[in-house]
Amino acid sequence: MITMTPEAITQLKDFLTEQGTPEHALRVFVAPGGCSGLQYGMTIDEASDEGDEIIETNGVKVLVDNFSAMYLEGAEIDFVNSLMGGGFTVRNPNAVASCSCGHSFDTGDDAAATAQGCGCGD
Repeated sequence: MITMTPEAITQLKDFLTEQGTPEHALRVFVAPGGCSGLQYGMTIDEASDEGDEIIETNGVKVLVDNFSAMYLEGAEIDFVNSLMGGGFTVRNPNAVASCSCGHSFDTGDDAAATAQGCGCGD
């Protein structure tokens, strides 16, 4: 379902350890909105919810709800360092278009109907 690059795994492990919550998981989700119709979200969760897919890789867990799973099939989570700082990013083979900020995407379905400005310069 979702994979993580070695750098993303390392960064997530380090972050969770620094926060004193090494047993928590990264929740990745998709929600309507953004300038391309759908947007990614990530949060740290203490436990999974009923129906979540749990992906465990090298000692870290990723949680994905049922709605998001259909949009994230085959996606890869990476950690990217840039001049503006570092952060987790999603590489999604299901996205046919995305916003230049990388937080919003379109699958080619009817997502454009919910598109709204995100202020990233597109």
